[in-house]
Amino acid sequence: MARAVIDLLPAEHLVYVGDTARYPYGPRPLDEVRGFARQISAYLVEHHRVKAVVVACNTAAAAALDDLQAEVDVPVLGVIEPGVRALACATRNGRVAVIATVGTIASGAYQRAVAATGASLELTCAACPGFVEFVERGETRSDQVHVLAERLLAPVTGAGVDALLLGCTHYPFLARTISDVVGRDVVLVSSADETAFELRSLLARTGLARPAASGAGRHRFLSSGDVAAFEALGRALLGPELGGAEPVTWA
Repeated sequence: MARAVIDLLPAEHLVYVGDTARYPYGPRPLDEVRGFARQISAYLVEHHRVKAVVVACNTAAAAALDDLQAEVDVPVLGVIEPGVRALACATRNGRVAVIATVGTIASGAYQRAVAATGASLELTCAACPGFVEFVERGETRSDQVHVLAERLLAPVTGAGVDALLLGCTHYPFLARTISDVVGRDVVLVSSADETAFELRSLLARTGLARPAASGAGRHRFLSSGDVAAFEALGRALLGPELGGAEPVTWA
């Protein structure tokens, strides 16, 4: 998500919080995740004066987006609806799938979002516990993750889908493995680009966009866990924009 925002909105300042001390959110109760999302959003508004919040974690968006949009004093965007719109555009046969964390799938957020499109779509959902941990360890092409993918993606491969939404911000880093398992003819859809486009539209519509003539935006990265590990993984996955990270602690 951060990569997509930096690429599409290079003039915007970015503050990225990785709650690595409490990840993964997927297995946690949704009420607990909702509390985390409220805490982080309040921190961003109060301490960094952000003008918009993007809830880039699908589990957090499923648990808390409606509450945050009602409570936070700046615009709040999630990744679920933009991803579903992209999924609906990508399918040719109307059979689509979403893979996400246990918490996101159990919340029903994607099922409701697909139904809300009004499109004639046949949806298959599959929870993928363990994917996040492999990505966090930097194991995106190992034999172990391939075996896990074969087991977890069995409902998808048996459903005849032609478009698959990667419903977790970690999953695009497993795209090659996932594509090997489900077949190269299945279109893999990420919500990151569509959400970045929605953010650009919102900033322009509300007059909040930072002019391109102002120069490149500043990027700050904060981690609630092991900062050194966050920096190393972030550089490998995001790129050189993650020049360094700062610690953040929760009361």
